[in-house]
Amino acid sequence: MEHKLCNLCPRRCSADRAAGKLGFCGAGSEIIIGRYGLHLWEEPCLSGSNGSGAVFFSHCTLRCVYCQNYEISKKMHGRKISQSELCEIFLKLQEDGAHNINLVTPTHFIDKILPALDAAKANGLNIPIIYNTSGYERVETLKMLKGYIDIYLPDFKYWRSEYAKKYSSAPDYPQTAKAAIEEMATQVLPAVSENGLMKRGLIVRHLLLPGLLYDAKKITDYLYSRYSNSITLSLMSQYTPMKHTRGISPLDKTVGKREYEFLCSYAADLGFTNAYIQDGSAAEESFIPEFYNEKN
Repeated sequence: MEHKLCNLCPRRCSADRAAGKLGFCGAGSEIIIGRYGLHLWEEPCLSGSNGSGAVFFSHCTLRCVYCQNYEISKKMHGRKISQSELCEIFLKLQEDGAHNINLVTPTHFIDKILPALDAAKANGLNIPIIYNTSGYERVETLKMLKGYIDIYLPDFKYWRSEYAKKYSSAPDYPQTAKAAIEEMATQVLPAVSENGLMKRGLIVRHLLLPGLLYDAKKITDYLYSRYSNSITLSLMSQYTPMKHTRGISPLDKTVGKREYEFLCSYAADLGFTNAYIQDGSAAEESFIPEFYNEKN
């Protein structure tokens, strides 16, 4: 499944990664991960009591100026691993009691992840697979994932392209995310849960950013009108100003409690019943994982 010219993400930059050329995301030919382990800070239907088996992949197809995982998305920290090592990680996470395998920011390595999943399944991997993504996905790439992914966990970050361009260098993000979520829905709905854990389904996250309440309302309107309660909505208040957002107004501030409570009430008034909300303590740097401090 090796692609000579990489067009996995919407950038379609045609980088010859096998020849050592780097595309927009900065990834080369080798898999690089920032960390892996049992993760207890996902939505309760994913983390359960044991934790989600998260594998954080380094590099990213977006350039969000406020990124909370910037050490692996921008600083390129991480550890190089082979496909066989990735397979072993999947099996170890299952052995450790993970409720699922959580592929975090995986798009640019998907041509190597899928063979690793095949090998792991041949050796007994049988827990759900989560595709944890920014929402900036090509439909053609998502079609490659059909039958592999049980739970899609995309963000829907922006309604207006001006903010998508300003904050993530992706003016086409809004329409791209809509199309991506549509494809995800066709693959994994209707949702299936068992003993409080999601086994199959679609959770759409929205991180409320300072000053972007209008965008948040429009996204919530769209998701309810299109999918109603067939999806799960996750409204997040955990935006944390980082040192690299100092002086960038309004991103140098946290989200106001009143703004977030308004958004939660707004979603409830629309009719959302399948939804998660956060308390204010989530907006702390202590919730950001530590990553391998190795550069590729």
